[in-house]
Amino acid sequence: MQIKEQLLNEGIRIERYGQTKTVCPKCSHTRRNTTEPCLSINVEHDIAVWHCHHCDWKGSVYDREKKDYVVKKEPKKENVVPFVPDNKKLSEEARDWLKKRGISTQIAIEMGLYTSNEKLCFPYLHDGKTVNIKFRTKDKRFHQSKDALKTLYNIDGLYKHWLENEDTPIKKQIIFVEGEMDVLTMVECGFTNAVSLPDGAPKTPKFDLQDKRFSAFEQSEWIFDAEEVIIATDNDDAGNSLKLELLHRFGRDICKVVHFPLYNDSSSEELKQIKDANECLVTFGKEKLLECIYGAKEFPIEDLHSASEYKDEIQNIYDGNVQRAISTGFDKLDEIYKIMPSTFNLITGIPNHGKSNFLDQILMNLAESQNWKFLIYSPEHSTKNHLRRLLEKRCRKPFDIGVYERITQEELNAGLDYLDVHFKFLEVNEDLPTIDYILKKAKASKQRYGIKGLVIDPFNQISADREGNKREDEHIRDIIAKCQQFARNHDVIIFMVAHPHKLHRNDAGIIPPPDLYQVSGSAHWANMCDVGLVIHRDFENNSTKIITRKIREQGVYGEIGQREFAFNYRTRCYE
Repeated sequence: MQIKEQLLNEGIRIERYGQTKTVCPKCSHTRRNTTEPCLSINVEHDIAVWHCHHCDWKGSVYDREKKDYVVKKEPKKENVVPFVPDNKKLSEEARDWLKKRGISTQIAIEMGLYTSNEKLCFPYLHDGKTVNIKFRTKDKRFHQSKDALKTLYNIDGLYKHWLENEDTPIKKQIIFVEGEMDVLTMVECGFTNAVSLPDGAPKTPKFDLQDKRFSAFEQSEWIFDAEEVIIATDNDDAGNSLKLELLHRFGRDICKVVHFPLYNDSSSEELKQIKDANECLVTFGKEKLLECIYGAKEFPIEDLHSASEYKDEIQNIYDGNVQRAISTGFDKLDEIYKIMPSTFNLITGIPNHGKSNFLDQILMNLAESQNWKFLIYSPEHSTKNHLRRLLEKRCRKPFDIGVYERITQEELNAGLDYLDVHFKFLEVNEDLPTIDYILKKAKASKQRYGIKGLVIDPFNQISADREGNKREDEHIRDIIAKCQQFARNHDVIIFMVAHPHKLHRNDAGIIPPPDLYQVSGSAHWANMCDVGLVIHRDFENNSTKIITRKIREQGVYGEIGQREFAFNYRTRCYE
């Protein structure tokens, strides 16, 4: 199947080869601008790779019908046959060294190893011809034949393995390792389909199809017919880079990754990870290495998960070893609503019905009972006035002179010391901040002060500047999504105060408590929040209703209902 046909099967249309951009078949139809070219695609050497910058869809295909692989740049000397000494003998010293590394003399000779000038020589064969030689000195320095044809080490062994098994159910499998010694290790254990790159692993992945380090692929384009790729690279940064490069080229759907075992390091008395295949063979023997290869795990397809991945977490939930919902500090409110970390909590209600005041009470309760710390962004209330209100909650007395006994100077000093530890305030003196800016400061506060909660009061004090041509509801959706992701990633509860749009009186002349779909701007408020609270005050009866309109996990941290509270002017607290 030709490359354009394979791309069409994926829903991708291209007009030309090379680098280009087009629409993404996975996400473009869901977006407002359905024609926006968000999918970057590169077609080179009959290999196509793509990446969507919006939904992060990645993939690759290869022209499996192509027989004559076209190489843009030929080697300096085509099919160079390096100088090979007449006497291909393997010294006794080399044989002993190889035995210590688990490699038998028989395998070494079958693979063509020999010594020359006290160097261990690894011949690279391609179509039965020696096209390159890798030289290894005693102090582990390497060099190759000058101007040699770059090919994979043991590529002929891989071809023979496929040929011998083409009429069997055995898949066209490749085992990628890192270096000639690891290839020998695999052959020693019976895996004649192991190969390695001549120039080793890259320091960092480039995902560049023209990367010269991978030019060896150009000499054997048939390897892309592989049905399974086992990646057994070194357990270090370079090995991880090579793993990512191979995943990029062959596709995650056919790749499996080998995980080498831990061992006790006698020198440090610590558990360490086996570095590579040869170290696994030397340390644990063939059986363990076979276990690692046969136990190679499928590389997770991005965003797809299986139940087994959550086994430990589910067991912890079953055993009760998980974060539990926390008391609000009000026993009767706990019956319908408890505090759950890592959630997004929407608080709404008619203006001046006590939303911020009641929220302050909950924050103080959590600070006192759980030693929690908070970052507050509340530009509608100056920081000094907010501190006055929090001091009242802490001291259970009015701040100002009035009918009831006010906070003493000693209580004021102690209260300020307490607030200094448990509350930080975000002040922005110029333009309204973006949600990204607020979350950036919240992250810094988490790292430096250990905050457990973020308050944004109210939503309309966040910058309304929208990227591109986003509608208001799309803008709100993205803000909520960012907050939810932040809450989960940093184990922080977020309280967002948002006002409802214009409300109307009923036949009795009363404005009823709003529902979540009346929050200004978007139905996403109701659909996306984990908790939706309405705070509604009855001024005639001095009562405040706390209404739970939404609890995502009912039975875990609440249920739908309402509770009434009275505000005590003597203590400045709700009861």
